[in-house]
Amino acid sequence: MRPCIRLLFALLITLTAWRPALAAPEDTVPRIAVLSAFEPEWKALRAITSHMEERSYKGVNFVTGEIEGKPVVLVLTGISMVNAAMTTQMALDRYTVTRIAVSGVAGGVDPSLNIGDIAVPARWSEYLEMVLARETPEGFKLPPGVTTDIPNYGMIFPRGVRVFREGRTDTPRQVWFDVDPAMLAVAREADSKAALERCSSDNVCLLKEPQVRFGGNGVSGSAFVDNAAFRTYVFDTFKAQVLDMESAAIAHVATTNGVPFIVFRALSDLAGGGPGENEIRIFEHLAANNSVTVMRAFLRALPN
Repeated sequence: MRPCIRLLFALLITLTAWRPALAAPEDTVPRIAVLSAFEPEWKALRAITSHMEERSYKGVNFVTGEIEGKPVVLVLTGISMVNAAMTTQMALDRYTVTRIAVSGVAGGVDPSLNIGDIAVPARWSEYLEMVLARETPEGFKLPPGVTTDIPNYGMIFPRGVRVFREGRTDTPRQVWFDVDPAMLAVAREADSKAALERCSSDNVCLLKEPQVRFGGNGVSGSAFVDNAAFRTYVFDTFKAQVLDMESAAIAHVATTNGVPFIVFRALSDLAGGGPGENEIRIFEHLAANNSVTVMRAFLRALPN
C-alpha cells in the first residue's frame, strides 16, 4: 500500500472512531420528567421525593427518585427559554421519559386571577417569538415577505415559531402547543385532593383563598414582565392566564420529541398589574409549594 493511501486510510479510521454515536438512554426505567426553573421550586420538589439519587451533567442537576410511587427524574432547568429547551432535551436523551410535568411560579395576566392561584393551561405559546419592526413616517413596517396575524405592541410583532417533526419536510409556523388532554383530565379529577396553603412560613397571607384554573392559555418568553400596559396587551391578544420564561420552550421540545406534557403554574406576582412593587419575593415560596401540591395530587391520581 502506498504511503499516501495508508495515511488516508488511517485518517478515516481515526475520524470514524472519534465520531460520537447516538447512545441509548443511560437510565432505562420509564420515568416522568418533573421540571422546575429555580431554587424555591426545586426545593419544594425535592422535599416530596423519596429514594433520591443525584447526578450532574454539564453543571445541570438531575435527581431520580419517586413521587407518590411514580418513578421520576427531577430536572433543574434554570431560568430562560434556552436553558429550559436545552435541559429538557438532555433529560429526554439520558432518561426513559414517558411524560413531562412542569411545576413552578408565574406572573398572572388574567385580571380574574389572584396571587396564589394555580393555572393549568391547555396550551402554550412562545409569545415573544417576534420581529422588531422598522419605524417609518407611516408607522411600523415589517420586512419584505414577513407576515403575522397577531396584533403588534408597538414595534413588537409576534409570530409563530417553526417546529421540526419526524417524517415531515415542511416546518410550518406554530403559535400554540397543546398539553396532553389525558394528563389535563387527570389533573382536573385530582384537584379536589390538593390542600393549598394561604399563608407562608413568614405568616404572610394571601388576600383570598387560592383557586385552581384548568384550561385556557399560557405564554412564555425570554423576558421578566413587570409592566401593566404590556400585561394588558398579552391578555387582550393571547387571552393568557399566566406568563413565564420556560414552559412554552419545554412544550416545543416535548412536541418535537412526541412526549406528552402538562404545566402547573402558581401566581407569585401579577406581572406589573399590582398596585405596588412586584410581589414575587414575597410570595415565590408559597406559590412554589402550592404548585407542587397540585402537581403531587396529579401524580397520585395518574395511572401507571
